[in-house]
Amino acid sequence: MKNGLKVVVGLALASAGTAAFAATGGGLPWDGPMMTFTNDLTGPVASTISVGALAGAGGALIFRNDELSGFAKTLLFTTAGIATMVGGYNLLAALGLAGATI
Repeated sequence: MKNGLKVVVGLALASAGTAAFAATGGGLPWDGPMMTFTNDLTGPVASTISVGALAGAGGALIFRNDELSGFAKTLLFTTAGIATMVGGYNLLAALGLAGATI
């Protein structure tokens, strides 16, 4: 009987805690600046820069591959990767597709 009472009390406390956490609303103080940062990274200026960076990095890797050091190649591959991510996000957003948003 004691164990059953402990289980009931434990479930009651757990459900009360869940309701209390679910009732709290509002945003966190850094939500506004983070959304501004996200919008800046995915806006039209970022899209234009990503297309230019992808073209420049790709051209340098294709036409100057022999003359580049390992560090320069790594830097160009990183630039191409970041430009592809930003451009891909903007392309999907233009098509009406979106990833997971919280």
